[in-house]
Amino acid sequence: MLVATLMPATARASVFGSIIAALTGNGSSRSGYAQRASGNLQALHLPTPAMNLNPSPATGGGGVVIVDGSALLPSEGPSGTIADIAKPKNGTISTYVVQTGDTVSEIAELFGVPVSTILWANDISRATQLRVGQKLTILPIPGIIYTVKKGDTLSSIAKRYDGSEEEILSYNGLSETSLAVGTDIIIPNGEMPATVAKSSSGKKTSVSSGSAHDVGPRGDASEVAYYISPLSRYTKTQGIHGYNSVDLAAPSGTPIVASATGDVVVAKDGGWNGGYGSYVVVGHGNGSQTLYSHMSKVNVYGGQHVVQGQVIGYVGATGLATGSHLHFEIRNGIRNPF
Repeated sequence: MLVATLMPATARASVFGSIIAALTGNGSSRSGYAQRASGNLQALHLPTPAMNLNPSPATGGGGVVIVDGSALLPSEGPSGTIADIAKPKNGTISTYVVQTGDTVSEIAELFGVPVSTILWANDISRATQLRVGQKLTILPIPGIIYTVKKGDTLSSIAKRYDGSEEEILSYNGLSETSLAVGTDIIIPNGEMPATVAKSSSGKKTSVSSGSAHDVGPRGDASEVAYYISPLSRYTKTQGIHGYNSVDLAAPSGTPIVASATGDVVVAKDGGWNGGYGSYVVVGHGNGSQTLYSHMSKVNVYGGQHVVQGQVIGYVGATGLATGSHLHFEIRNGIRNPF
């Protein structure tokens, strides 16, 4: 190569032409090549450059990323990152895997929930540094949106709407002294109080107070036979409340079974977790999810496939619980039959 660089251009053309002819077996290639070269290698035909702005277009595009030249992955999430997400639908619970550069506010915007929802459900604060690969639970919190009025106290609001003072403070990032008149706050799992009024016919009817509104959907009565009781024996201590949930009392350590076949969406063993304590969420083939909380022990892991009747945990009193019981929810619009 050193000798070739020192040769005149015409000589180099002759030598390279001979090499091409030898490789192709076409003796005429030499003379044709030399004629096209016209004594100068600058006359060679060069590859046509890419005319588009991206000279390597085979990287997916259109929201799709190509991995290893074959696998396709959707590009979703804040700033176009690839996100392992399932967006909320009809109150279902989702998980999100943190990507490089993500912030809590961006993730909250992506899912259309307040920042406090993510902080509250994952036992983190605004000062917490997110870690790449960290799994966040996106928990649509049911409750009451209430506008603070003159004379209101945290205690009076919690009592009126059957909420928890600790949950209100934690969820809204407040202290009792910061209850400014006119401020909108959310009362997690709050219930609308009923008042007695007379209808036009003079009969008494039950109506709800108009100073707040419910932000949690209720279920209907369809497909109730799809589910079995998560406990073999229990005492129902509270009927439909919160997010289409019931409270079923049983001794601590009583086995909890999957109400229907499905895949584990969330399995958190330990922590406050928005008041649920240790809890499990199972997604089912009919589009619904069942949630089992206040467990003393979780017996499954995220992504695990479970069958109806399989033990997934044990009754306890973790999180916001005054006694040993199972808080059982059916999310996605199907009425809780228990």
